[in-house]
Amino acid sequence: MKSQEVHDLADPQLVEAVGNARQALFALRFQHATGQLENTARLKQAKKDLARALTVAQQRGIDVETEIRMARRTNA
Repeated sequence: MKSQEVHDLADPQLVEAVGNARQALFALRFQHATGQLENTARLKQAKKDLARALTVAQQRGIDVETEIRMARRTNA
């Protein structure tokens, strides 16, 4: 995801993007640990995507952890 795309996201979409990036990074790390990951460059890209989203959220003053917890409670 490019920087401009992250900046263009609305706040709820940004929180969702952070959650999705974390899940993707976890899945890639799991695949890497089990030897199933063929393209290891995806790990670096996933880390960068997560960092971009977290940086924009911090700049906007969004507490991502709280927002994700609240979203989980309403969905449960």
